[in-house]
Amino acid sequence: MDNIGAFFDIDGTLYREGLIAEIFKKLVKYEIIEPERWYNEVRPEYQRWDKRQGNYDNYLLKMADIYIEAIKGLHSSQVEFIAKNVVAQKGDRVYTFTRDRIRWHKEQGHKIITISGSPLELVREMALKHGFHDYEGAIYKMNKDMVYTGEVIPMWDSSSKRNSVLKFAEKYKLDLEYCYAYGDTSGDYSMFELVGNPICVNPTKELLQKVMSNETARNKTNIIVERKDVIYKLTSDCIHID
Repeated sequence: MDNIGAFFDIDGTLYREGLIAEIFKKLVKYEIIEPERWYNEVRPEYQRWDKRQGNYDNYLLKMADIYIEAIKGLHSSQVEFIAKNVVAQKGDRVYTFTRDRIRWHKEQGHKIITISGSPLELVREMALKHGFHDYEGAIYKMNKDMVYTGEVIPMWDSSSKRNSVLKFAEKYKLDLEYCYAYGDTSGDYSMFELVGNPICVNPTKELLQKVMSNETARNKTNIIVERKDVIYKLTSDCIHID
């Protein structure tokens, strides 16, 4: 059916980690930004998450904050060059479940759209690589000389993602009751509220709490966990959140 769409988050849902972390590493490698900011400000937040002592959403927000300052004054061509390199080298590092669902939706003739909090330059490259029909990402503003100003229009929060889904639904005449949404963090919950077929992919505790606390969301949401080469489909009655 041509009025069905599937909305995909990227970081943690399609890509197995955070794309913004990869672009940080490249910015440091090419000596475009000083490594101290990565090691002193971002890395501790990552390590807390990696040790399961911190919150994943907080880690991503910290990354976004530092990224704004990191690229301020850079020309768009520098970031676009790095974005292309990141996706060329890392773009296949995706979850099997999500990759297969993208293929399935294509076979059904559905519109596949990615809505991600990652920088638009990265989202565009991932959209091209994986054959999405359309995309939306965080827009880091530039002046008339194509130099980043340090301002951003976010796409990682629930409100922005909700508005984006509604915009695409109108653009492609989608029937949201039959549409799908795939996400892993609390910022994706607004997409789940709008569609008839939401799927949590390796969800954070915060997202699960939102889903489980709402009867409508709990009844219509599928929960997928992928570990190693095994994909688990969980039901709400077997979920216990400490």
